[in-house]
Amino acid sequence: MKIKFLLALVTLTFSALAQDKKMPSPPDKATGNAGGVTVTVDYHQPSAKGRKVMGGLVPFGDVWRTGANATTAIEFSDNVKLEGNAVAKGKYGLYTIPGENEWTIIINKDIKWGAYDYKQANDVVRFTVKPGKTSSFVETFKITIENNKVVLRWENTEVAFAVAKG
Repeated sequence: MKIKFLLALVTLTFSALAQDKKMPSPPDKATGNAGGVTVTVDYHQPSAKGRKVMGGLVPFGDVWRTGANATTAIEFSDNVKLEGNAVAKGKYGLYTIPGENEWTIIINKDIKWGAYDYKQANDVVRFTVKPGKTSSFVETFKITIENNKVVLRWENTEVAFAVAKG
């Protein structure tokens, strides 16, 4: 009986300790109004931690899940136009293909773990935008909804795309 009690106590202790472990790329959520539509983005925030991010940790020319740990999910409360491209109300995977002079923004039907199972055939829309520079170094990846745009910032890079009701 004492052994069973001791095993139960040890199991509970380790379970409690496991809960205290902090994720290296914690979850975050960006919610805001853009063009009369509520936009919600669920993602995980990786940090630079002294590493070269764009063109290094995040290679140019490869599909990126636009965050860490899981595919970034983007949800629209109504039909929208993203940089003029129609997208129906709903929840989608947000992928990107970073480039030094141009980024491809991908809205995809799949919301799975990572970009490993990404299938271009499930793209709802793809469009390109030009990256800009941040005013200061951004250590931790951040997505915001501001000025009718979804804005991605990390390291010294800022990428934004317009959202309008559609």
